[in-house]
Amino acid sequence: MKYLIVGLGNIGTEYAQTRHNIGFDVVDAFARKHDVSFNLDRLADVAECKWKGKTFVLIKPTTYMNLSGKAVKYWMDKEKIAIENVFVIVDDLALPLESLRIRPGGSDAGHNGLKSIQEVLGTNQYPRLRFGIGNNYPKGRQVDFVLGKWKDTEMPIVLQKIDKSCEIIESFAAVGTQRTMNNYNNLTF
Repeated sequence: MKYLIVGLGNIGTEYAQTRHNIGFDVVDAFARKHDVSFNLDRLADVAECKWKGKTFVLIKPTTYMNLSGKAVKYWMDKEKIAIENVFVIVDDLALPLESLRIRPGGSDAGHNGLKSIQEVLGTNQYPRLRFGIGNNYPKGRQVDFVLGKWKDTEMPIVLQKIDKSCEIIESFAAVGTQRTMNNYNNLTF
């Protein structure tokens, strides 16, 4: 079985370790855990690892957030991976920092990366891990907040959630979306 694990984010040092790039940070951590490294390939930085008979193709799209769908579609087709074996890791303003949520599909909730994937794939029914970033920003400052770096006080929770997200990716491949949701959606950090 092959799985496409998609970390959403933006390329460039100015976006590194920002809330919006948490998808990149999670797949980076997953690659470290499985001792593989990324190489620049078509539309994405790509790494591949095997775990318990399963193959993970990890991608960090180099298309910028608004065109993430192009990279997802290309790698799904190239690696012949079915949509139910695609797992997208995305930042989510609607969830508090203390939360992670696995979903089998759903709305893009105004997130440009998810919007692009939905447009290119023609469906919003693909599994995703929503990484809560909270919404603790003054009115009109949403973009600054999302593109801002984590506060020092947030980092212990963020690091715990990144570790747990790596476990969730393995669970997704081992037992599927529904059981992974049952096992992890009620956690708080």
